Amino acid sequence: MEKIGFLFDLDGVIVDTAKYHFLAWKDLAEELGISFTPKDNERLKGVSRMASFEVILEIGNRQMSQEEKEAYCTRKNSVYLNYIDKLRTDEVLPGARQFLEAAREAGIPIALGSASKNSRRILEKLELTELFDAIIDGTVVSAAKPDPEVFTKGAEALGLPYESCIVFEDSLQGIQAGLNAGSKVVALTTTVSRDKIEKLKANKIIDNFAGLEIDDIIAL
Repeated sequence: MEKIGFLFDLDGVIVDTAKYHFLAWKDLAEELGISFTPKDNERLKGVSRMASFEVILEIGNRQMSQEEKEAYCTRKNSVYLNYIDKLRTDEVLPGARQFLEAAREAGIPIALGSASKNSRRILEKLELTELFDAIIDGTVVSAAKPDPEVFTKGAEALGLPYESCIVFEDSLQGIQAGLNAGSKVVALTTTVSRDKIEKLKANKIIDNFAGLEIDDIIAL
C-alpha cells in the first residue's frame, strides 16, 4: 500500500479555541469603536492573525500603520493566551485524541498544519505534542489559507507527496487549502454547516472523530 500521511488543522478539528479568539478580537474591536459580531467572526476562520485584524479594520473602515497593526495583534494574542493557559486536557474534541493515537499505532506519519502561532503551546496544554511528527504553524508560513502553503509544507516535512496526504479541516478556507494542495480532505462540521462544506466537494464529511476508524480514512 502506498504510504500516506495525515495533516491536521488545530482549531475546530482537535480543539475548539474559536470562542477564545472571538472574545479576544471583540475586546480589541470594541476598544477601537468597531462593532464586531459572530457573523463578522466567520471571515476570520482559518486565516492569520494579521489578516484577521485587517478584516476588523476593514469592517470599521479604519486605516492604521503597519507598526500599529503589529502592536494590536500582539495585544490580542496576550488576551487570547490568558484563555489558552486555562485549557484542560478534556477540551480535546470528541474522538480526536483516540484517532490520533490509533494513527500513531498504525504507523501513519502526522503533521499539524495550522495558521496559529500558538499551536505548540496549545498542544502542550492538551498533552498531544508527542503524537505529531511535524508542526507547521504560523511561525513558519506566511500565506493564509486557502493558499495551500501550510499543508504543502506539512507534506514535505513528512517526506510525502501532497497527493498522498489526507487533510483534516473545519473551515471553508482550510478545506479549500487542502484541496488546492492536491490532497484528499476530510471536513468536520465543527464550525461550518454541512451544506456549505458539500459545495466545496470535500472527500468525506464528519461531525467529529468519535467512532471513526483509521481504515475508513485510508480507503480515501
